[in-house]
Amino acid sequence: MQSSVAFLRHLSRNSCSRSLSSTGYPALAATRGFGAPVRIRASAVLYSSQSNQTDKPYYVTTPIFYVNAVPHVGHLHSAVLADTIKRFQELKGRKAILSTGTDEHGLKIQQAAEQAGIKEIELCDAVSERFRDLFDAANISYTTFIRTTEPRHAVAVNELWDQLWNKGYIYKGEHEGWYSVSDEAFYPSSQVEEKINEKTGETYHVSMETGKLVEWTTEENYKFKLSAFTDKLLEWLDKTPDAIQPPSRYREVQSWIQSGLSDLSVSRPRSRLKWGIPIPGDDDHIMYVWMDALTNYLTVTGYPWKNLSEDQKALNGWPADAQVVGKDILRFHAVYWPAFLMAAGLEVPTRIIAHSHWTQSKMKMSKSIGNVVDPFKAMEEFGTDTIRFYLMNDGGLADDADYSSAMVVERHRKLLAGQLGNLLSRSTSVALNPSQEIPRAPSLENVHNDDKFLNLRLRTLPGAVEDAMSQFKTTQATQAIFEVIAEANAHIASNEPWKLIKDPTRKDRLDAVLWYAVESVRLAALMLQPIMPKKASEILDQLGVQKDERSWEFARLGRGWTKDTNSRTPILARSEPMFPPLKAKS
Repeated sequence: MQSSVAFLRHLSRNSCSRSLSSTGYPALAATRGFGAPVRIRASAVLYSSQSNQTDKPYYVTTPIFYVNAVPHVGHLHSAVLADTIKRFQELKGRKAILSTGTDEHGLKIQQAAEQAGIKEIELCDAVSERFRDLFDAANISYTTFIRTTEPRHAVAVNELWDQLWNKGYIYKGEHEGWYSVSDEAFYPSSQVEEKINEKTGETYHVSMETGKLVEWTTEENYKFKLSAFTDKLLEWLDKTPDAIQPPSRYREVQSWIQSGLSDLSVSRPRSRLKWGIPIPGDDDHIMYVWMDALTNYLTVTGYPWKNLSEDQKALNGWPADAQVVGKDILRFHAVYWPAFLMAAGLEVPTRIIAHSHWTQSKMKMSKSIGNVVDPFKAMEEFGTDTIRFYLMNDGGLADDADYSSAMVVERHRKLLAGQLGNLLSRSTSVALNPSQEIPRAPSLENVHNDDKFLNLRLRTLPGAVEDAMSQFKTTQATQAIFEVIAEANAHIASNEPWKLIKDPTRKDRLDAVLWYAVESVRLAALMLQPIMPKKASEILDQLGVQKDERSWEFARLGRGWTKDTNSRTPILARSEPMFPPLKAKS
Protein backbone atom coordinates (compact mmCIF):
# COMPACT_ATOMS: atom_id res chain seq x y z
CA MET A 1 0.00 0.00 0.00
CA GLN A 2 1.23 3.48 -0.86
CA SER A 3 2.33 5.19 2.33
CA SER A 4 0.64 8.42 3.36
CA VAL A 5 3.98 10.27 3.26
CA ALA A 6 4.70 9.06 -0.27
CA PHE A 7 1.18 9.96 -1.31
CA LEU A 8 1.54 13.47 0.10
CA ARG A 9 4.86 13.95 -1.70
CA HIS A 10 3.16 12.83 -4.87
CA LEU A 11 0.50 15.47 -4.25
CA SER A 12 3.18 18.10 -3.82
CA ARG A 13 4.53 17.29 -7.28
CA ASN A 14 1.09 17.04 -8.87
CA SER A 15 -1.08 19.36 -6.83
CA CYS A 16 -2.23 21.42 -9.79
CA SER A 17 -3.69 18.44 -11.59
CA ARG A 18 -5.28 16.95 -8.47
CA SER A 19 -6.94 20.08 -7.09
CA LEU A 20 -10.69 20.01 -7.54
CA SER A 21 -11.42 23.52 -6.35
CA SER A 22 -9.71 26.86 -6.12
CA THR A 23 -7.10 27.21 -3.42
CA GLY A 24 -8.01 28.84 -0.16
CA TYR A 25 -10.74 27.89 2.24
CA PRO A 26 -14.11 27.45 0.47
CA ALA A 27 -16.21 27.23 3.62
CA LEU A 28 -15.24 30.78 4.59
CA ALA A 29 -17.53 31.97 1.80
CA ALA A 30 -20.55 30.70 3.72
CA THR A 31 -22.79 33.33 5.28
CA ARG A 32 -25.97 33.20 7.30
CA GLY A 33 -28.26 33.28 4.30
CA PHE A 34 -26.10 31.29 1.91
CA GLY A 35 -27.72 28.15 0.51
CA ALA A 36 -25.25 25.81 -1.17
CA PRO A 37 -26.73 23.30 -3.61
CA VAL A 38 -27.01 19.79 -2.23
CA ARG A 39 -25.17 17.16 -4.26
CA ILE A 40 -27.28 14.03 -4.29
CA ARG A 41 -25.88 10.93 -5.90
CA ALA A 42 -28.22 9.62 -8.51
CA SER A 43 -28.85 5.90 -8.15
CA ALA A 44 -31.39 3.48 -9.49
CA VAL A 45 -33.88 1.73 -7.25
CA LEU A 46 -31.97 -1.18 -5.79
CA TYR A 47 -34.87 -3.51 -5.19
CA SER A 48 -38.41 -3.47 -6.44
CA SER A 49 -41.10 -3.82 -3.81
CA GLN A 50 -44.58 -2.85 -2.90
CA SER A 51 -44.64 0.49 -1.10
CA ASN A 52 -43.83 0.13 2.58
CA GLN A 53 -42.35 3.53 3.34
CA THR A 54 -42.77 6.06 6.07
CA ASP A 55 -42.40 9.78 5.47
CA LYS A 56 -38.94 9.75 7.06
CA PRO A 57 -36.33 7.71 5.19
CA TYR A 58 -34.19 5.27 7.15
CA TYR A 59 -31.01 7.28 7.63
CA VAL A 60 -27.64 5.48 7.86
CA THR A 61 -24.27 7.19 8.26
CA THR A 62 -20.65 6.19 8.09
CA PRO A 63 -18.15 8.22 10.07
CA ILE A 64 -16.60 10.86 7.85
CA PHE A 65 -13.02 9.87 7.16
CA TYR A 66 -10.01 11.97 8.04
CA VAL A 67 -7.95 13.02 5.02
CA ASN A 68 -4.52 13.10 6.64
CA ALA A 69 -3.82 9.66 5.11
CA VAL A 70 -5.08 7.45 2.30
CA PRO A 71 -7.90 4.88 2.81
CA HIS A 72 -7.29 1.48 4.39
CA VAL A 73 -9.41 -1.64 4.85
CA GLY A 74 -10.86 -0.40 8.14
CA HIS A 75 -12.44 2.53 6.32
CA LEU A 76 -13.89 0.12 3.77
CA HIS A 77 -15.31 -2.06 6.56
CA SER A 78 -17.21 0.89 8.03
CA ALA A 79 -18.59 1.81 4.61
CA VAL A 80 -19.63 -1.73 3.65
CA LEU A 81 -21.34 -2.28 7.01
CA ALA A 82 -23.30 0.96 6.64
CA ASP A 83 -24.13 0.11 3.02
CA THR A 84 -25.32 -3.37 4.01
CA ILE A 85 -27.62 -1.89 6.67
CA LYS A 86 -29.01 0.61 4.18
CA ARG A 87 -29.52 -1.96 1.43
CA PHE A 88 -31.25 -4.33 3.85
CA GLN A 89 -33.80 -1.64 4.70
CA GLU A 90 -34.40 -1.09 0.99
CA LEU A 91 -34.76 -4.82 0.51
CA LYS A 92 -37.57 -4.68 3.06
CA GLY A 93 -39.29 -1.88 1.14
CA ARG A 94 -38.17 1.09 3.24
CA LYS A 95 -36.84 4.24 1.64
CA ALA A 96 -33.26 4.59 2.92
CA ILE A 97 -30.43 7.08 2.58
CA LEU A 98 -26.72 6.73 3.30
CA SER A 99 -24.28 9.54 3.91
CA THR A 100 -20.51 9.29 3.90
CA GLY A 101 -17.68 11.71 3.24
CA THR A 102 -14.48 13.24 4.52
CA ASP A 103 -13.42 15.20 7.60
CA GLU A 104 -11.09 17.90 6.29
CA HIS A 105 -10.20 20.25 9.14
CA GLY A 106 -7.79 20.16 12.05
CA LEU A 107 -4.19 20.33 13.10
CA LYS A 108 -3.18 16.99 11.59
CA ILE A 109 -4.29 18.12 8.14
CA GLN A 110 -2.58 21.45 8.57
CA GLN A 111 0.66 19.67 9.51
CA ALA A 112 0.35 17.03 6.76
CA ALA A 113 -0.09 19.74 4.11
CA GLU A 114 2.89 21.65 5.46
CA GLN A 115 4.99 18.49 5.36
CA ALA A 116 4.00 17.86 1.73
CA GLY A 117 4.56 21.48 0.74
CA ILE A 118 1.03 21.99 -0.55
CA LYS A 119 -2.03 23.96 0.50
CA GLU A 120 -4.52 22.34 2.85
CA ILE A 121 -7.37 22.40 0.34
CA GLU A 122 -5.19 20.66 -2.27
CA LEU A 123 -4.49 17.86 0.18
CA CYS A 124 -8.19 17.65 1.06
CA ASP A 125 -9.27 17.62 -2.60
CA ALA A 126 -6.94 14.78 -3.53
CA VAL A 127 -7.47 12.49 -0.53
CA SER A 128 -11.22 13.09 -0.45
CA GLU A 129 -11.38 12.03 -4.08
CA ARG A 130 -9.45 8.90 -3.17
CA PHE A 131 -12.13 7.97 -0.62
CA ARG A 132 -14.86 8.64 -3.16
CA ASP A 133 -13.03 6.41 -5.66
CA LEU A 134 -12.84 3.66 -3.04
CA PHE A 135 -16.54 3.76 -2.26
CA ASP A 136 -17.47 3.82 -5.93
CA ALA A 137 -15.20 0.83 -6.56
CA ALA A 138 -16.76 -1.00 -3.58
CA ASN A 139 -20.30 -0.37 -4.87
CA ILE A 140 -21.25 1.68 -1.81
CA SER A 141 -24.72 3.06 -2.56
CA TYR A 142 -24.21 6.38 -0.78
CA THR A 143 -26.86 9.02 -1.30
CA THR A 144 -24.58 11.95 -0.57
CA PHE A 145 -20.86 12.45 -0.08
CA ILE A 146 -20.22 15.31 2.35
CA ARG A 147 -16.99 17.26 2.70
CA THR A 148 -16.53 19.50 5.73
CA THR A 149 -14.91 22.14 3.52
CA GLU A 150 -18.23 22.64 1.67
CA PRO A 151 -20.01 25.96 2.28
CA ARG A 152 -23.27 24.23 3.26
CA HIS A 153 -21.42 22.55 6.14
CA ALA A 154 -20.20 25.88 7.52
CA VAL A 155 -23.82 27.07 7.54
CA ALA A 156 -24.90 24.05 9.61
CA VAL A 157 -21.94 24.32 12.01
CA ASN A 158 -22.54 28.02 12.64
CA GLU A 159 -26.22 27.36 13.28
CA LEU A 160 -25.51 24.62 15.81
CA TRP A 161 -22.90 26.80 17.54
CA ASP A 162 -25.37 29.69 17.79
CA GLN A 163 -28.00 27.39 19.28
CA LEU A 164 -25.62 26.22 21.98
CA TRP A 165 -24.26 29.70 22.62
CA ASN A 166 -27.69 31.35 22.85
CA LYS A 167 -28.89 28.69 25.29
CA GLY A 168 -25.92 29.26 27.54
CA TYR A 169 -24.13 25.95 27.00
CA ILE A 170 -20.93 27.50 25.63
CA TYR A 171 -18.71 29.90 27.56
CA LYS A 172 -15.22 31.32 27.19
CA GLY A 173 -12.52 30.48 29.70
CA GLU A 174 -9.03 29.16 30.26
CA HIS A 175 -8.49 25.50 29.64
CA GLU A 176 -5.55 23.38 30.66
CA GLY A 177 -5.14 19.69 30.27
CA TRP A 178 -3.59 16.84 28.34
CA TYR A 179 -3.99 17.28 24.58
CA SER A 180 -3.35 14.67 21.88
CA VAL A 181 -2.51 16.06 18.46
CA SER A 182 -3.09 12.61 16.94
CA ASP A 183 -6.56 12.21 18.46
CA GLU A 184 -7.30 15.96 18.29
CA ALA A 185 -8.80 15.66 21.77
CA PHE A 186 -8.23 16.75 25.35
CA TYR A 187 -8.05 14.06 28.04
CA PRO A 188 -8.52 14.42 31.80
CA SER A 189 -5.65 13.29 34.06
CA SER A 190 -7.65 10.19 35.02
CA GLN A 191 -7.39 9.01 31.39
CA VAL A 192 -3.67 9.65 31.00
CA GLU A 193 -0.77 7.46 32.10
CA GLU A 194 2.96 8.03 32.36
CA LYS A 195 5.36 5.92 30.29
CA ILE A 196 9.14 5.60 30.29
CA ASN A 197 11.20 5.44 27.10
CA GLU A 198 13.32 2.32 27.62
CA LYS A 199 16.14 3.63 25.44
CA THR A 200 16.45 7.16 26.82
CA GLY A 201 14.88 6.82 30.25
CA GLU A 202 12.74 9.89 29.59
CA THR A 203 9.13 9.97 30.71
CA TYR A 204 6.19 10.83 28.50
CA HIS A 205 2.39 10.64 28.77
CA VAL A 206 -0.19 8.85 26.63
CA SER A 207 -3.95 8.51 26.47
CA MET A 208 -5.02 5.30 28.22
CA GLU A 209 -7.85 4.93 25.69
CA THR A 210 -5.88 5.27 22.45
CA GLY A 211 -2.22 5.01 23.45
CA LYS A 212 -1.47 8.26 21.62
CA LEU A 213 1.05 10.79 22.93
CA VAL A 214 -0.39 13.72 24.92
CA GLU A 215 1.13 17.00 26.03
CA TRP A 216 0.13 19.44 28.77
CA THR A 217 -1.52 22.48 27.21
CA THR A 218 -2.83 25.74 28.67
CA GLU A 219 -4.85 28.08 26.49
CA GLU A 220 -7.89 30.33 26.39
CA ASN A 221 -10.75 28.80 24.47
CA TYR A 222 -14.47 28.18 24.38
CA LYS A 223 -15.92 25.34 26.43
CA PHE A 224 -19.13 23.34 26.22
CA LYS A 225 -20.96 22.49 29.47
CA LEU A 226 -20.70 18.75 29.00
CA SER A 227 -20.86 18.23 32.76
CA ALA A 228 -24.43 19.56 32.72
CA PHE A 229 -25.54 16.57 30.63
CA THR A 230 -24.37 13.72 32.85
CA ASP A 231 -27.85 12.90 34.14
CA LYS A 232 -29.55 13.41 30.76
CA LEU A 233 -27.10 11.10 29.02
CA LEU A 234 -27.55 8.42 31.67
CA GLU A 235 -31.32 8.77 31.43
CA TRP A 236 -31.10 8.39 27.65
CA LEU A 237 -29.13 5.17 28.03
CA ASP A 238 -31.48 3.83 30.73
CA LYS A 239 -34.52 4.41 28.52
CA THR A 240 -32.92 3.02 25.35
CA PRO A 241 -30.67 0.09 26.31
CA ASP A 242 -30.21 -0.81 22.64
CA ALA A 243 -29.09 2.70 21.63
CA ILE A 244 -25.46 1.60 21.41
CA GLN A 245 -24.48 -1.69 19.81
CA PRO A 246 -23.00 -4.10 20.68
CA PRO A 247 -24.03 -4.28 24.37
CA SER A 248 -20.37 -4.27 25.51
CA ARG A 249 -19.96 -0.79 23.98
CA TYR A 250 -23.15 0.37 25.69
CA ARG A 251 -21.71 -0.63 29.04
CA GLU A 252 -18.44 1.07 28.19
CA VAL A 253 -20.17 4.37 27.41
CA GLN A 254 -22.32 4.09 30.51
CA SER A 255 -19.17 3.65 32.60
CA TRP A 256 -17.53 6.72 31.05
CA ILE A 257 -20.51 8.88 31.91
CA GLN A 258 -20.95 7.47 35.42
CA SER A 259 -17.29 8.25 36.19
CA GLY A 260 -18.05 11.95 35.67
CA LEU A 261 -17.88 14.36 32.75
CA SER A 262 -15.81 17.52 32.56
CA ASP A 263 -16.65 20.51 30.42
CA LEU A 264 -15.31 20.12 26.90
CA SER A 265 -13.00 22.45 25.01
CA VAL A 266 -14.70 23.29 21.70
CA SER A 267 -12.21 25.69 20.13
CA ARG A 268 -8.49 26.21 19.58
CA PRO A 269 -6.66 29.55 19.34
CA ARG A 270 -5.95 30.56 15.76
CA SER A 271 -2.30 30.94 16.80
CA ARG A 272 -2.20 27.12 17.16
CA LEU A 273 -4.74 26.08 14.54
CA LYS A 274 -5.69 28.00 11.43
CA TRP A 275 -7.24 25.27 9.26
CA GLY A 276 -10.87 25.08 10.34
CA ILE A 277 -14.14 26.95 10.71
CA PRO A 278 -13.80 30.21 12.69
CA ILE A 279 -15.93 30.68 15.76
CA PRO A 280 -18.91 32.89 14.84
CA GLY A 281 -18.06 36.42 15.93
CA ASP A 282 -14.52 35.56 17.07
CA ASP A 283 -11.97 34.99 14.31
CA ASP A 284 -9.22 34.49 16.89
CA HIS A 285 -10.59 31.02 17.60
CA ILE A 286 -11.17 27.99 15.37
CA MET A 287 -13.92 25.40 15.92
CA TYR A 288 -12.90 22.21 17.71
CA VAL A 289 -12.52 19.66 14.96
CA TRP A 290 -14.92 17.12 16.47
CA MET A 291 -17.74 19.61 16.93
CA ASP A 292 -17.21 20.60 13.31
CA ALA A 293 -17.00 17.01 12.06
CA LEU A 294 -19.96 15.59 13.97
CA THR A 295 -22.28 18.26 12.59
CA ASN A 296 -21.90 16.71 9.12
CA TYR A 297 -24.69 14.27 9.99
CA LEU A 298 -27.03 17.27 10.25
CA THR A 299 -25.56 19.07 7.24
CA VAL A 300 -26.58 16.36 4.78
CA THR A 301 -30.20 16.57 5.98
CA GLY A 302 -30.38 20.26 5.07
CA TYR A 303 -30.02 21.57 8.63
CA PRO A 304 -31.10 24.12 9.82
CA TRP A 305 -34.03 23.02 7.64
CA LYS A 306 -34.98 26.48 6.38
CA ASN A 307 -36.18 27.02 2.81
CA LEU A 308 -35.28 23.49 1.77
CA SER A 309 -35.24 22.51 -1.87
CA GLU A 310 -36.96 19.30 -2.92
CA ASP A 311 -33.57 17.58 -3.11
CA GLN A 312 -32.76 18.65 0.44
CA LYS A 313 -36.16 17.50 1.71
CA ALA A 314 -35.47 14.07 0.20
CA LEU A 315 -32.36 13.81 2.38
CA ASN A 316 -33.98 14.89 5.64
CA GLY A 317 -33.89 11.64 7.55
CA TRP A 318 -33.11 13.08 10.96
CA PRO A 319 -32.78 11.59 13.50
CA ALA A 320 -30.27 9.10 12.15
CA ASP A 321 -31.47 5.52 12.47
CA ALA A 322 -28.05 3.87 12.39
CA GLN A 323 -24.70 5.61 12.83
CA VAL A 324 -21.78 3.29 12.06
CA VAL A 325 -18.47 4.15 13.74
CA GLY A 326 -15.23 2.45 14.69
CA LYS A 327 -14.80 1.68 18.39
CA ASP A 328 -11.93 4.18 18.60
CA ILE A 329 -14.27 7.14 18.02
CA LEU A 330 -17.15 5.90 20.17
CA ARG A 331 -16.67 8.52 22.90
CA PHE A 332 -17.11 11.35 20.42
CA HIS A 333 -20.27 9.81 18.93
CA ALA A 334 -21.90 8.38 22.05
CA VAL A 335 -21.07 11.07 24.62
CA TYR A 336 -20.17 14.39 22.99
CA TRP A 337 -22.53 14.15 20.00
CA PRO A 338 -25.72 13.29 21.94
CA ALA A 339 -24.88 16.04 24.45
CA PHE A 340 -24.52 18.62 21.64
CA LEU A 341 -27.87 17.53 20.20
CA MET A 342 -29.64 17.59 23.57
CA ALA A 343 -28.29 21.07 24.20
CA ALA A 344 -29.63 22.24 20.83
CA GLY A 345 -33.02 20.65 21.46
CA LEU A 346 -32.56 18.10 18.67
CA GLU A 347 -33.33 14.38 18.69
CA VAL A 348 -30.44 11.99 19.27
CA PRO A 349 -29.61 9.09 16.90
CA THR A 350 -31.66 5.93 17.29
CA ARG A 351 -28.70 3.53 17.11
CA ILE A 352 -24.93 3.92 17.27
CA ILE A 353 -23.13 0.82 15.97
CA ALA A 354 -19.47 0.65 17.01
CA HIS A 355 -17.57 -2.08 15.20
CA SER A 356 -14.19 -3.45 16.19
CA HIS A 357 -10.94 -3.19 14.28
CA TRP A 358 -8.98 -5.33 11.87
CA THR A 359 -5.58 -6.67 12.82
CA GLN A 360 -3.05 -8.54 10.71
CA SER A 361 -1.12 -11.48 12.13
CA LYS A 362 -2.80 -10.54 15.44
CA MET A 363 -1.06 -7.13 15.36
CA LYS A 364 -2.86 -3.82 15.09
CA MET A 365 -2.60 -2.38 11.60
CA SER A 366 -0.15 0.50 11.56
CA LYS A 367 1.49 2.58 8.85
CA SER A 368 4.77 2.48 10.79
CA ILE A 369 4.74 -1.33 10.91
CA GLY A 370 3.75 -1.51 7.26
CA ASN A 371 0.91 -4.02 7.71
CA VAL A 372 -1.96 -1.81 6.54
CA VAL A 373 -4.15 -3.49 3.91
CA ASP A 374 -4.79 -1.52 0.71
CA PRO A 375 -8.52 -1.98 -0.05
CA PHE A 376 -8.08 -1.12 -3.74
CA LYS A 377 -5.55 -3.90 -4.21
CA ALA A 378 -7.66 -6.34 -2.21
CA MET A 379 -10.71 -5.75 -4.41
CA GLU A 380 -8.63 -5.92 -7.56
CA GLU A 381 -7.09 -9.21 -6.47
CA PHE A 382 -10.15 -10.97 -5.06
CA GLY A 383 -13.15 -9.14 -6.49
CA THR A 384 -15.37 -6.49 -4.94
CA ASP A 385 -18.15 -8.76 -3.74
CA THR A 386 -15.73 -11.33 -2.35
CA ILE A 387 -14.12 -8.62 -0.21
CA ARG A 388 -17.51 -7.24 0.81
CA PHE A 389 -18.57 -10.74 1.86
CA TYR A 390 -15.35 -11.37 3.76
CA LEU A 391 -15.63 -8.11 5.70
CA MET A 392 -19.25 -8.77 6.66
CA ASN A 393 -18.69 -12.48 7.38
CA ASP A 394 -15.46 -12.20 9.36
CA GLY A 395 -15.48 -8.62 10.64
CA GLY A 396 -16.39 -8.20 14.29
CA LEU A 397 -18.64 -5.92 16.27
CA ALA A 398 -17.47 -6.84 19.77
CA ASP A 399 -14.07 -8.38 18.98
CA ASP A 400 -11.25 -7.46 16.63
CA ALA A 401 -10.82 -9.64 13.54
CA ASP A 402 -7.57 -10.72 11.92
CA TYR A 403 -7.30 -9.89 8.22
CA SER A 404 -5.70 -12.56 6.07
CA SER A 405 -5.51 -12.83 2.28
CA ALA A 406 -5.32 -16.60 2.72
CA MET A 407 -8.59 -16.49 4.65
CA VAL A 408 -10.23 -14.40 1.92
CA VAL A 409 -9.30 -17.17 -0.52
CA GLU A 410 -10.50 -19.82 1.94
CA ARG A 411 -13.89 -18.17 2.44
CA HIS A 412 -14.25 -17.84 -1.31
CA ARG A 413 -13.23 -21.44 -1.92
CA LYS A 414 -15.30 -23.09 0.81
CA LEU A 415 -18.37 -20.89 1.08
CA LEU A 416 -18.89 -18.89 -2.10
CA ALA A 417 -17.55 -21.36 -4.65
CA GLY A 418 -17.70 -24.61 -2.68
CA GLN A 419 -21.18 -24.19 -1.20
CA LEU A 420 -23.26 -21.54 -3.01
CA GLY A 421 -21.57 -21.78 -6.40
CA ASN A 422 -21.50 -25.57 -6.28
CA LEU A 423 -25.20 -25.82 -5.44
CA LEU A 424 -26.05 -23.42 -8.26
CA SER A 425 -23.93 -25.38 -10.71
CA ARG A 426 -25.37 -28.74 -9.66
CA SER A 427 -29.00 -27.65 -9.78
CA THR A 428 -28.74 -25.95 -13.18
CA SER A 429 -26.45 -28.38 -14.99
CA VAL A 430 -27.55 -29.77 -18.34
CA ALA A 431 -26.71 -33.27 -17.10
CA LEU A 432 -29.34 -33.14 -14.33
CA ASN A 433 -31.70 -30.59 -15.86
CA PRO A 434 -31.60 -31.03 -19.65
CA SER A 435 -34.70 -28.86 -20.17
CA GLN A 436 -32.82 -25.92 -18.58
CA GLU A 437 -35.97 -24.74 -16.86
CA ILE A 438 -36.84 -24.17 -13.22
CA PRO A 439 -38.53 -27.41 -12.08
CA ARG A 440 -42.16 -27.33 -10.98
CA ALA A 441 -42.45 -26.90 -7.20
CA PRO A 442 -43.50 -29.96 -5.18
CA SER A 443 -46.30 -29.83 -2.62
CA LEU A 444 -45.23 -27.74 0.38
CA GLU A 445 -48.07 -29.15 2.48
CA ASN A 446 -47.52 -32.87 1.97
CA VAL A 447 -43.75 -32.72 2.20
CA HIS A 448 -41.73 -35.78 1.20
CA ASN A 449 -40.05 -37.34 4.20
CA ASP A 450 -36.57 -36.80 2.71
CA ASP A 451 -37.28 -33.09 2.25
CA LYS A 452 -38.71 -32.26 5.65
CA PHE A 453 -35.53 -31.11 7.37
CA LEU A 454 -34.42 -28.85 4.53
CA ASN A 455 -37.98 -27.60 4.19
CA LEU A 456 -37.96 -26.58 7.86
CA ARG A 457 -34.55 -24.90 7.57
CA LEU A 458 -35.69 -22.88 4.57
CA ARG A 459 -38.88 -21.81 6.35
CA THR A 460 -37.00 -20.55 9.40
CA LEU A 461 -34.10 -18.93 7.52
CA PRO A 462 -35.78 -15.55 6.79
CA GLY A 463 -36.56 -15.04 10.47
CA ALA A 464 -33.00 -15.89 11.49
CA VAL A 465 -31.52 -13.46 8.97
CA GLU A 466 -33.96 -10.69 9.86
CA ASP A 467 -33.24 -11.14 13.57
CA ALA A 468 -29.48 -10.96 12.97
CA MET A 469 -29.73 -7.91 10.74
CA SER A 470 -31.99 -6.09 13.22
CA GLN A 471 -29.03 -6.33 15.62
CA PHE A 472 -26.55 -5.42 12.85
CA LYS A 473 -24.90 -8.84 13.20
CA THR A 474 -23.92 -9.47 9.61
CA THR A 475 -21.70 -12.40 10.60
CA GLN A 476 -24.67 -14.13 12.21
CA ALA A 477 -26.76 -13.49 9.10
CA THR A 478 -24.20 -14.95 6.67
CA GLN A 479 -23.65 -17.95 8.93
CA ALA A 480 -27.39 -18.67 8.98
CA ILE A 481 -27.54 -18.49 5.18
CA PHE A 482 -24.55 -20.74 4.58
CA GLU A 483 -25.65 -23.30 7.15
CA VAL A 484 -28.80 -23.75 5.08
CA ILE A 485 -26.82 -23.85 1.83
CA ALA A 486 -24.65 -26.60 3.34
CA GLU A 487 -27.82 -28.49 4.26
CA ALA A 488 -29.12 -28.04 0.70
CA ASN A 489 -25.88 -29.49 -0.69
CA ALA A 490 -26.21 -32.45 1.69
CA HIS A 491 -29.83 -32.87 0.58
CA ILE A 492 -28.94 -33.05 -3.11
CA ALA A 493 -26.08 -35.46 -2.36
CA SER A 494 -28.23 -37.83 -0.29
CA ASN A 495 -31.06 -37.88 -2.86
CA GLU A 496 -28.66 -38.61 -5.76
CA PRO A 497 -30.39 -36.87 -8.68
CA TRP A 498 -27.77 -38.35 -11.05
CA LYS A 499 -29.48 -41.69 -10.39
CA LEU A 500 -33.03 -40.33 -10.46
CA ILE A 501 -32.57 -38.91 -13.98
CA LYS A 502 -31.90 -42.39 -15.30
CA ASP A 503 -35.37 -43.56 -14.24
CA PRO A 504 -38.20 -41.81 -16.18
CA THR A 505 -40.76 -43.03 -13.60
CA ARG A 506 -39.06 -40.88 -10.95
CA LYS A 507 -39.26 -37.60 -12.87
CA ASP A 508 -41.44 -35.97 -10.19
CA ARG A 509 -38.94 -36.87 -7.48
CA LEU A 510 -36.05 -35.54 -9.58
CA ASP A 511 -37.93 -32.28 -10.10
CA ALA A 512 -38.55 -31.98 -6.35
CA VAL A 513 -34.88 -32.51 -5.47
CA LEU A 514 -33.72 -29.98 -8.09
CA TRP A 515 -36.43 -27.50 -7.06
CA TYR A 516 -35.28 -27.55 -3.44
CA ALA A 517 -31.75 -26.89 -4.67
CA VAL A 518 -32.62 -23.91 -6.88
CA GLU A 519 -35.04 -22.58 -4.25
CA SER A 520 -32.24 -22.69 -1.68
CA VAL A 521 -29.99 -20.74 -4.05
CA ARG A 522 -32.77 -18.24 -4.81
CA LEU A 523 -33.41 -17.53 -1.14
CA ALA A 524 -29.70 -17.26 -0.35
CA ALA A 525 -29.03 -14.88 -3.24
CA LEU A 526 -32.05 -12.75 -2.38
CA MET A 527 -30.89 -12.39 1.23
CA LEU A 528 -27.26 -11.76 0.23
CA GLN A 529 -28.17 -8.80 -1.99
CA PRO A 530 -27.25 -6.19 0.65
CA ILE A 531 -23.81 -7.77 1.11
CA MET A 532 -22.98 -8.96 -2.40
CA PRO A 533 -25.19 -6.86 -4.67
CA LYS A 534 -23.52 -7.67 -8.00
CA LYS A 535 -23.02 -11.42 -7.54
CA ALA A 536 -26.44 -11.88 -5.96
CA SER A 537 -28.01 -10.11 -8.93
CA GLU A 538 -26.10 -12.35 -11.36
CA ILE A 539 -27.33 -15.47 -9.57
CA LEU A 540 -30.94 -14.28 -9.59
CA ASP A 541 -30.58 -13.38 -13.27
CA GLN A 542 -29.32 -16.88 -14.05
CA LEU A 543 -32.31 -18.36 -12.23
CA GLY A 544 -34.72 -16.13 -14.13
CA VAL A 545 -35.99 -14.33 -11.01
CA GLN A 546 -37.85 -11.20 -12.11
CA LYS A 547 -36.61 -7.80 -10.88
CA ASP A 548 -39.88 -7.19 -9.05
CA GLU A 549 -39.60 -10.51 -7.20
CA ARG A 550 -36.33 -9.73 -5.41
CA SER A 551 -37.63 -7.85 -2.37
CA TRP A 552 -37.99 -9.20 1.17
CA GLU A 553 -41.62 -10.18 0.68
CA PHE A 554 -40.35 -12.89 -1.69
CA ALA A 555 -37.84 -14.20 0.86
CA ARG A 556 -40.16 -17.06 1.74
CA LEU A 557 -40.17 -20.69 0.78
CA GLY A 558 -42.19 -21.16 -2.40
CA ARG A 559 -42.50 -17.45 -3.25
CA GLY A 560 -40.23 -17.62 -6.29
CA TRP A 561 -41.22 -17.67 -9.95
CA THR A 562 -44.86 -16.93 -9.05
CA LYS A 563 -45.68 -15.48 -12.50
CA ASP A 564 -44.81 -18.69 -14.34
CA THR A 565 -47.97 -20.66 -13.70
CA ASN A 566 -48.42 -22.03 -17.22
CA SER A 567 -44.81 -22.29 -18.39
CA ARG A 568 -41.48 -22.92 -16.71
CA THR A 569 -38.84 -20.24 -16.24
CA PRO A 570 -35.78 -20.78 -18.43
CA ILE A 571 -32.36 -20.92 -16.80
CA LEU A 572 -29.83 -18.58 -18.37
CA ALA A 573 -26.75 -20.26 -19.75
CA ARG A 574 -23.43 -19.33 -18.16
CA SER A 575 -20.06 -20.20 -19.69
CA GLU A 576 -17.95 -19.76 -16.56
CA PRO A 577 -18.37 -20.52 -12.86
CA MET A 578 -20.20 -17.94 -10.77
CA PHE A 579 -17.22 -17.88 -8.40
CA PRO A 580 -14.00 -18.67 -10.33
CA PRO A 581 -11.04 -20.00 -8.30
CA LEU A 582 -8.83 -17.51 -6.47
CA LYS A 583 -5.23 -17.66 -5.44
CA ALA A 584 -3.69 -15.41 -2.82
CA LYS A 585 -0.65 -13.52 -4.06
CA SER A 586 2.40 -13.73 -1.87
